[in-house]
Amino acid sequence: MIPGMIPKHPPLTIAMVTISVMVYLLMNVINQHTIATPLLISESIKPTLPEIFGGQYWRLVTPVFLHSGIFHIVFNMLWTWELGRLIEWRQGMGVLGALTLAVSVVSNLAQYFVSGPFFGGMSGVIYGYFGYVWIQSLTNPGFGIRLNPVIVKLMLGLFLICWSGILEKLFGLVVANTAHTAGLLSGIAIALIVSGVVRVTAKLH
Repeated sequence: MIPGMIPKHPPLTIAMVTISVMVYLLMNVINQHTIATPLLISESIKPTLPEIFGGQYWRLVTPVFLHSGIFHIVFNMLWTWELGRLIEWRQGMGVLGALTLAVSVVSNLAQYFVSGPFFGGMSGVIYGYFGYVWIQSLTNPGFGIRLNPVIVKLMLGLFLICWSGILEKLFGLVVANTAHTAGLLSGIAIALIVSGVVRVTAKLH
């Protein structure tokens, strides 16, 4: 990977960071409940997902733009920027957009069915990005990116720390671990599918 070749202005990555920051600021300046409520995946546990079944399909994605504190928003936006722009640089805005939508839906639904509707954040998508880039770098020679082993260890280590519950015990941070897991697994699965398609296409040619 040559950092100097990565575009400074990847449009979709910038858009996602901008939307997240704007939502965070509006929640703190105007009213948290007013801004957050229409972006939650739902407002109820039973009946299941009534708003989505009623046509509010954006709720499958929009929880990723909700962040609860300065550490949450800063951490998530840094990783969204770092990983999102890599994917957008190597495979384009369309691939990043499709990956983001797929991982958002999977991770949000998984978290909803485990803990209910009151969660948010980009971290499930970030783990989807990480899983995708990590596996693509190992299985697709044409991907052109090799993650630093330190980053892989850091992301996997943080994943395990979050699951241990120590962050909640020490700092009161409630972590959407199911979203992290679903995001990571869906990112890996999509990477394997893409790599398989690339290999089959290469053999046909």
